[in-house]
Amino acid sequence: MTHTPDPVPRPLDHLALRGDDVDAALILRGKSLSWQELRDRVALLAAWLANQVPEKGARIATWAAKGELTCLMPLAAARAGLVHVPVNPLLKRAQVSHILHDSGASMLIANKARLAGLEEGDAPENCGLIEEQAAWDLADAHGGTLEASSADPRDLAAILYTSGSTGRPKGVMLSHTNLWLGAVSVAHYLGMERNDVTLAVLPLSFDYGQNQLLSAWYAGGCVVPLDYLVPRDVIKACAKHQVTTLAAVPPLWVHLVEQDWPAEAVTSLRRLTNSGGALTEGLIGTLQSIFKNSRIFPMYGLTEAFRSTYLDPALVDAHPTSIGTAIPFAEILVIDDKGRLTAAGEEGELVHCGPLVAQGYWQDAERTRERFRPAPEMSHYGGMAVWSGDRVWRDGNGLLYFVGRRDAMIKSAGNRISPQEVEEAAIATGFAEEAVALSVPDERIGQAIHLVVRGSGDEEGLREALRRELPNFMQPGVIRWVDAMPLGPNGKIDRALLAKEAE
Repeated sequence: MTHTPDPVPRPLDHLALRGDDVDAALILRGKSLSWQELRDRVALLAAWLANQVPEKGARIATWAAKGELTCLMPLAAARAGLVHVPVNPLLKRAQVSHILHDSGASMLIANKARLAGLEEGDAPENCGLIEEQAAWDLADAHGGTLEASSADPRDLAAILYTSGSTGRPKGVMLSHTNLWLGAVSVAHYLGMERNDVTLAVLPLSFDYGQNQLLSAWYAGGCVVPLDYLVPRDVIKACAKHQVTTLAAVPPLWVHLVEQDWPAEAVTSLRRLTNSGGALTEGLIGTLQSIFKNSRIFPMYGLTEAFRSTYLDPALVDAHPTSIGTAIPFAEILVIDDKGRLTAAGEEGELVHCGPLVAQGYWQDAERTRERFRPAPEMSHYGGMAVWSGDRVWRDGNGLLYFVGRRDAMIKSAGNRISPQEVEEAAIATGFAEEAVALSVPDERIGQAIHLVVRGSGDEEGLREALRRELPNFMQPGVIRWVDAMPLGPNGKIDRALLAKEAE
């Protein structure tokens, strides 16, 4: 897709109209759907949903593994005039109960085991609970179809709940415009085509994960959803389906590069994408050595604005630590503490402006006011912007570099320390495969560095290497070795749990 991306948003369900009839749109376990079958199934499911829940804007939740229902629901709910609330299948009963009550869900569709695990009062009183296969049986029995919608692109289409690493999960409100233009943007800068096959390994409740579907379908391509148990499952699927696009988060990449990749799993891959955390220089080098013909796209994003930046693969070798420049339809400003645009080399807060900015947090005006504020006066787009809380700086060529979250910076002996810098230094020593730097209270210096490491177990070697690479004030007070890093529902390292364990 080398042409200028179309900036005109459309109703989300129109994505079902993008591909050629006979081409494959969705490859499931045991069956596949052509584009014509995808259109028919979306129309069928949408008609049944509209009959069951006639109230426009009502919330429909799904809590199930990747399958036909969870893949088609974003389009079917949008066509029926409903708001989709995808629930991560890894979440537990209490978290799901919070999401159902907070969203005011009118219906929850889940598999039998998950429904059986709910207790009385876990769902709102008027929320219908329907088993996944029963929903399809009822839709088939209803037998109706619903034509493509004429929804206002500004209408609410989905509520995606964050993983809740700090406090209870909060629902980010996404319009048709947000999701449509997000799909257009990604399909454009990744250069996706109709013959692309995307392996969807990330949770569909995750903005990055859901976009695997939407961007591939915007390009008229095919999606293969996969719930993997071990990294080898990903490798086998790449070989079996001749996957061209693979998206992951850093913890998954770390485990994937530790595996043997046969030629038949590598040759078809055209692009690798990463978000949800930075790739280290060492990991980038390993990816390049395994996937010699693949383009690597490091990306930065936040659920409140979907995606903000990407680094052109041609610049990865020369600028491996950069998060790149703004994606199409995003305006990224770096603002100092006095509200001014920063100069090159000067640190400030990343502010995201433009049509990808979400509508705020569902029924949470206070937290919405904290994060969604008027765009700086120099913004081209104006309107509301997401003030990310992330500290970045821009070099003389316009490339952005991540420093850290304002609330995650370690303040030790009068110094502001980026956890990411300590983590990257630890991994670069070769003694650590993964590292997380945390702050712990210290009466003498304010905050001390607590470093959690998965690796060789050679603490003396690690400390000696860190003393060569980092100044005294950045040396960890405690190094704790773990066999495996805990992961949150979105596959990212659970820093909140590690911080709690460090208390």
